[in-house]
Amino acid sequence: MQADLHSASAPDNDWRARAAWLTAALNRHNHAYYVLDDPSVPDAEYDKLFQELQALEAAHPELQGSDSPTQRVGGKPLPQFEQVRHSIPMLSLGNGFDDDDIVAFDKRVSDALGLVPEVDYACELKFDGLAINLRYEDGVLVEAATRGDGSTGENVTANIRTIRAIPLRLHGDRVPRVLDVRGEVLMYKDDFARLNQRQRDAGLKEFANPRNAAAGSLRQLDSRITAQRALRFFAYGIGMLEGVDMPPSHSALLDWYMALGLPVCKERAVVTGAAGLLEFFRDIGVRRSQLPYEIDGVVYKVNRLDQQLQLGFVSRAPRFALAHKFPAQEALTVVQEIEVQVGRTGAITPVARLAPVFVGGVTVTNATLHNEDEVRRKDIRIGDTVIVRRAGDVIPEVVACVPESRPADAREFVMPVACPVCGSEIVRLEDESIARCSGGWIKCSAQRKGGLQHFASRRAMDIEGLGDQLIEQLVDKQVITTPADLYRLGLTALAELDRMAEKSAQNVLAALEKSKSTTLARFIYGLGIRHVGEATAKELARHFGNLDALLAATEEQLLEVADIGPVVARSVLAFFTDPLNLELVEQLRAAGIHWDEGAGVEIKPRPLLGNIFVLTGTLPTLSRDEAAQMIEAAGGKVSGSVSKKTTYVVAGSDAGSKLAKAESLGVSILDEAGLLALLHTAGMDAAPATDDVAIETSDLEKP
Repeated sequence: MQADLHSASAPDNDWRARAAWLTAALNRHNHAYYVLDDPSVPDAEYDKLFQELQALEAAHPELQGSDSPTQRVGGKPLPQFEQVRHSIPMLSLGNGFDDDDIVAFDKRVSDALGLVPEVDYACELKFDGLAINLRYEDGVLVEAATRGDGSTGENVTANIRTIRAIPLRLHGDRVPRVLDVRGEVLMYKDDFARLNQRQRDAGLKEFANPRNAAAGSLRQLDSRITAQRALRFFAYGIGMLEGVDMPPSHSALLDWYMALGLPVCKERAVVTGAAGLLEFFRDIGVRRSQLPYEIDGVVYKVNRLDQQLQLGFVSRAPRFALAHKFPAQEALTVVQEIEVQVGRTGAITPVARLAPVFVGGVTVTNATLHNEDEVRRKDIRIGDTVIVRRAGDVIPEVVACVPESRPADAREFVMPVACPVCGSEIVRLEDESIARCSGGWIKCSAQRKGGLQHFASRRAMDIEGLGDQLIEQLVDKQVITTPADLYRLGLTALAELDRMAEKSAQNVLAALEKSKSTTLARFIYGLGIRHVGEATAKELARHFGNLDALLAATEEQLLEVADIGPVVARSVLAFFTDPLNLELVEQLRAAGIHWDEGAGVEIKPRPLLGNIFVLTGTLPTLSRDEAAQMIEAAGGKVSGSVSKKTTYVVAGSDAGSKLAKAESLGVSILDEAGLLALLHTAGMDAAPATDDVAIETSDLEKP
């Protein structure tokens, strides 16, 4: 630690010059402490300079520039976050899980580039935090936004300004006219422990893990709360760039960032070929527990940016980059009970209530058992010792039981015959693996809550502030029954709910009003029609162009829509011929929900359109959801049952009756490698895109 060598020569008689000097000195000390990890002055000296600048700015408000250190303490609370559209999308990374995946990635890259020598890669860490885009104009931080859905995020500028690791003004002479810096906001382990200690001391709920703490801190409407949290930032990528030339490589980009005063993680390297990638991964894996922050893998990127552009993208992920994930974390615990949960479509899901166990960064007390067949296949019983797995944000699942530890009084699970919420009969169709409550939206409050939560969700109507707990209160107090009732809510009814002040109620009403302007695809998806996900909703919106045409569509007309088969067509037809659903649609229109009729939706090529896949058993590296996502991204359809119309069955270990039926019907059988090869042939050779990793150095084309 060195004393401030400039203090003796700082001007005292000119308050304007003094304020400028104090600003520069404090910014320099912040950079030394938070970026270089090399404090340049004692804390007491820093505080003295800070207080002097505060006093000067209070006496002369015109001195308070946007890059002043005093602007990091937070301001008045915001009513809500504004939406920010990214100039260049923040995309996602494909995943690799074992050595073979990395070797295959390197081969794909090398083959595509047509290189004889081995490829150089930039290697860095995959932080467990929140992806952020920082926009600098003429060197000054003007805007910060979360990743959001990749195209649109939330404006969190006021909160980002409180993070001392992030410069409010860039350093050096080579400052671009416009620069979008992509990076990660995170919280160090020690800072997380101190935060939770403060929460305990105050009698408040503790945060589950550093990532949740960082995300929750950054999404505070009151930036003064964010300022009290010890958040950090690492830059790792770029979006828009104007005014200077793009560096020739990713490693050069990060070196340039350091010269600009941006924090860059020192745990990075440039390596050659698959052998270099795997060596970096193993080295980081050995040192992972000693790192001051949480990571869940490493990231590989082709180092040369011209080669990145040559490789391009597939679906929502780049061909030139890959996230190498650490293995899923597992732990042993005991099944104390098996209960069932009711989903928004009435799906009855067995859930294991577990003796608390710490796994994957959180304390797990519940884990999904998927369905009755899975419980039987894995032979999970109440009282069993089981292996629980959790990776990243994936819902914890029971992998297997430990038979040798089974107690004599272990009990088998019995699927109830009546819904535990509404008492309606539980039914299971012959061709489905899922049992369902027959009560429907009107009779079953669990389905009602799930449907309303889906309607209000970000990818549907995107009603900010209308969270699960608020919806539960509204349903339990019988204030609302259908989504149309949301638009009839008044200030008094909302303000009377638990933990809802008048200001919060006004914010919810404002969000409801804002949600009235939407798109036809979002509206269709928000209705919660069974079998209709986002992609299908977009296809329906694109094909019919307006709602009236969709309402009048016959089954034959629905079958003309790309990627819609008989099951989906019948589901859509049944929904829109139900008088209650038609009345709901008209009530929502009458409430003022609107969109541009006839507006098209961009649909990407789907080379596997018309192919029907069935997934069975446990795949070596992919979860069923990940495999389904990859198939659907290529245009294929994933079904729950095998029939003569099935094109492929993708079978993993412990495949059961579905595999046997496929063999008897002569259906083509694929293992995971065969599926990946098929996707590769179809031009979809990236791993499933994930929402929790932002990119960065992708999209390098200049405006």
